[in-house]
Amino acid sequence: MHQLLGTPRREVTVSIPLRRDNGDIEVFTGHRVQHNFSRGPAKGGLRYSPDVTLDEVRALAMWMTWKCALLDVPYGGAKGGVRIDPRHYSPAELERVTRRYTSEISPLIGPERDIPAPDIGTDERTMAWLMDTYSVQQGHTVLGVTTGKPLSLGGSLGRATATSRGVAHVAFAALGDRGIALHGATAAVQGFGKVGRYAARFLAEAGLEVVAVSDQYGAVAAEAGLDIPALEQHVDATGSVLDFAGGDVLDGAALLELEVDLLVPAAVEGVLHGGNTGRVRAKVIVEGANGPTTPEADEVLRQADVLVAPDILANAGGVVVSYFEWVQANQAFWWSSDEVEARLATRMDLAWQSVTAHARRLGVPLRAAATALAVERVAQAHQQRGLYP
Repeated sequence: MHQLLGTPRREVTVSIPLRRDNGDIEVFTGHRVQHNFSRGPAKGGLRYSPDVTLDEVRALAMWMTWKCALLDVPYGGAKGGVRIDPRHYSPAELERVTRRYTSEISPLIGPERDIPAPDIGTDERTMAWLMDTYSVQQGHTVLGVTTGKPLSLGGSLGRATATSRGVAHVAFAALGDRGIALHGATAAVQGFGKVGRYAARFLAEAGLEVVAVSDQYGAVAAEAGLDIPALEQHVDATGSVLDFAGGDVLDGAALLELEVDLLVPAAVEGVLHGGNTGRVRAKVIVEGANGPTTPEADEVLRQADVLVAPDILANAGGVVVSYFEWVQANQAFWWSSDEVEARLATRMDLAWQSVTAHARRLGVPLRAAATALAVERVAQAHQQRGLYP
């Protein structure tokens, strides 16, 4: 079973020739890895990055298998990538890359096979190109071949903020487990991008005092709580949280060490490590980013009795609403934003309850319990399906 779960079911590497706007020809390398199909079709993002490697794509595909299983979403894991820096190419060039990549992998993807989604360097426009290319090859429109699409092409309400909504729901549950009332609880959010910005908004709307936020340029803090709507307007106007009139300047690294009820690292990986974790004073940490806590830091936090909600659970709201988008597209029936939010809340709450119960049964931290539960669910599906032939 270990060998079965550790081996990707299928992987493909393709060459992608591009005629640039000036007539020059370049050739890129793309990958698509499908790790597992035991619980349903494969699901995973497509990233455009100069750092893409096949090993990275393999690892991320496996990670998606566990994340989908943990949230009880009927998918296996997949991932795709093209080794390209999208910042150096025009929209027309990126469209040609996307359409050629799609045509190369089209025999492997489809609503019942493998459903790509946006990731680093891609967005809803990329997914629209992918959907259109696949649909042309099929001879009819296939909205369910990808998720993260524009609303006008079968996207789902709530998709843009789904990861942040999931982070907020897990934060509410984690604070409740520690007996901390939401109203008046203090929070610090590292990162004010796609995840951190909306997480800060949802936390503030629930009554928490978001006392500090940061971005790549620095941090701002206010002991009585930041005015998040005003901060969002400031960021829209200036591009950074710096120089916000409603807060004081704070060193970005110092944000992680503030004495708060809740810390949400929602920026990059490895920010909590052996060099700073001993100074962390948060009671609850909810990982909005992927891999923000190193194994060494995990052990320090465990000994300090800090409750850590792991990334595999905390930031899974995006894949949940991707699943909702796929369901809606396949039924050609779209839900209201309230319906999406209610269903997301139910999924996240059930996942939290399952993980915490598993942690108590095994006597392990939440991260180990979440991983064990996900692997058990996939292994059970393997065993019940058996081997063919």
